[in-house]
Amino acid sequence: MKINISRQNIYLLSLSVILFIFVLIFSFSLLIPEGKEYRLKRAEFKKESLELRKYENFKDEVAQKLGELRSDNRHVITAYDREFDPQRFEKTHKDYFKSLNISQKTQVENKEEFNVYEVNTTSQINSPKSFYDFLDAVNKSDWIISINFPIIFKREDEMIRSSFTMKVYNNQSDSNTTASVVE
Repeated sequence: MKINISRQNIYLLSLSVILFIFVLIFSFSLLIPEGKEYRLKRAEFKKESLELRKYENFKDEVAQKLGELRSDNRHVITAYDREFDPQRFEKTHKDYFKSLNISQKTQVENKEEFNVYEVNTTSQINSPKSFYDFLDAVNKSDWIISINFPIIFKREDEMIRSSFTMKVYNNQSDSNTTASVVE
């Protein structure tokens, strides 16, 4: 019994064995280790994408809260941007006093974000109630103002003379660069 295998079949069989050995070597040397690394990187990517989604949700919540605070406190934000005008202040608040005089403002300190000015005032009022009404009106005015103690009241006949200092805060013009970035 003679096995008759043609030369072409022997070449084809040997080429198939060589390719099979090449595929085995390629898979065990490159594919399987890279597959393990791929699974590790895929797990790491899923973890990072979950963390990214968490931070994006946090950013959205903070942006929404910032928008709400901006809309709720629009008056305060615009008050920091307004320059203090003593004549307008006198005109606005003269109804609470018989006479209201404001001396020249002097810059007390220049913090990083705000200019702080001190304004000395003297006024004549009919009763302390009108002074307290004035304080309520200052809280709702177009500027951010703090009334400093001591507030001196002196009685002169039927009138009360009051003297106090107040600080007016306003924003520096070039420090509002982040507002355009956030919006």
